Amino acid sequence: MKLKVLFRLFVLVAFLWACSNDDASESPDGSNPTIESDLIESIAVQLNPSGYAPLTALLSLETSQAVMVEIAVIGQNGDASTLTRRFNGTGTTFNLEILGLYADYENQVELRLLDSSGATLETQTVTVQTTPLIADMPQITIDVPSNSSTLELNFVNYFGFDENFRPQRPFIFDQFGAIRWYLDFSNHPTLFDLFYDNGMVRSQNGNLLFGDGSTFSLYEVDFLGRIAASWSLQGNGFHHHVIEKPNGNLLVTINDAAKNTVEDVVVEIDRGTGTFANKWDLNDALDNSRRAWPTDLADLEIDWFHANSIEYSAQDDEIIVSGRTQGIVKLNAQNEVSYILAPHREWNTSGDGVDLSQFLLTPLDANDQPITDIDILDGTSNHPDFEWSWYQHSPILMPNGNLMVFDNGDNRNYTNAGPYSRAVEYEIDEVNKTIKQIWSYGKERGEETYARIVSKISYVAENNSVLFTPGSSVDGGSAAGKVVEIDYATKEVIFEATINPPNAVFNISFHNVQRMALFN
Repeated sequence: MKLKVLFRLFVLVAFLWACSNDDASESPDGSNPTIESDLIESIAVQLNPSGYAPLTALLSLETSQAVMVEIAVIGQNGDASTLTRRFNGTGTTFNLEILGLYADYENQVELRLLDSSGATLETQTVTVQTTPLIADMPQITIDVPSNSSTLELNFVNYFGFDENFRPQRPFIFDQFGAIRWYLDFSNHPTLFDLFYDNGMVRSQNGNLLFGDGSTFSLYEVDFLGRIAASWSLQGNGFHHHVIEKPNGNLLVTINDAAKNTVEDVVVEIDRGTGTFANKWDLNDALDNSRRAWPTDLADLEIDWFHANSIEYSAQDDEIIVSGRTQGIVKLNAQNEVSYILAPHREWNTSGDGVDLSQFLLTPLDANDQPITDIDILDGTSNHPDFEWSWYQHSPILMPNGNLMVFDNGDNRNYTNAGPYSRAVEYEIDEVNKTIKQIWSYGKERGEETYARIVSKISYVAENNSVLFTPGSSVDGGSAAGKVVEIDYATKEVIFEATINPPNAVFNISFHNVQRMALFN
């Protein structure tokens, strides 16, 4: 009898001990996984901790000795799809962001504890079960697979939603077509009606920067969707684009509340104080009565310029502004024109009374000889070595100092739409006011990659490649957009994907796509 009592007592004690040390299995709302470890004293994982980033989690960890931590989200497509992140510094208490999870999947997250030299002390695996994607996410088709042996992530400023484009939800997909991150602010108290237009860009601190046309403000959020900072536009409207200068200040296109026109003013916002540090009024710098580029998409009496993107030239502290219905203009800090990149038709006198024809760029042929044909200068016809950009987006400065542009091609040569879009690189001599076409891609694809509106190009330095991303009506008029990565040296397509939303307005899939890591 005594042996039976002792045995039952032993079982009871063992059961109570197990209950006190067994943290329940992982669940979508966060829990403590069961782990046998010599170093881990406590561990907990919370899925979507902010409520706005469904494919993220927060891992809370306590260890018995100081360690470094590395996390690997094991990929579904081998090593090239595995996302690994090593966190800086050693410690015993951690709150670690897990990014890059798969939707509707039991994600295997490998937790590696390292000593200060980086040697592995212990490895554990935690399972994180995620929820399915929301219904608005697109179908992604990989047309040309990447041969990269490392993870490549594409940040999509997505448009494929209801008739109001709201709320907009950016997402990231990998080279295998799997969505690995997205934001959904549908239930956010401030950003529930988000309209970010051009979308989000990466700040120097690693966060995401964007404007919101619904709240007339700028925001910085982390990849969990938590607001880190915000700036009011002081009653002015936001449209299209905001970028960060090297000094941290923000350049943004606004609708000036004091004007009857729209999309024709750029301001610089002091990051620290939120005040306007500078202002560029295109009504003064250019001629707001010019109508050389007609369009059926805007009332040119109100939206005569349609600023759709900005680039900053750190070399001379000047800005480059793309106006869809005018061309590209470079301006100094005093709102004075440095050059105008556009066909030469109808450039007269600026609002400030300056003759604008002196800033027009003269095209050169392949032998560096000026092209003097009036029809080519006017834009009525093209030269074998040179074409103007038409209704362009996304001027960017290349590492060599040249300017690359997404040439949409709408109303090309003052005729009907298209029939092609291009990524085109120009070499500009600002002193002699000349322009030479150096590189282009897209004309050979024709209607297959023609996008009348939106779209972007970017340079991927690590691959020496160009990301050509027509965002609307590609492939014969569908709502699909394409992500085409072209080897800069050979013009070979090294990756291509088609993004087709389940619903879209104006046949827009996305405004742009950027190659972007999930962490710095």
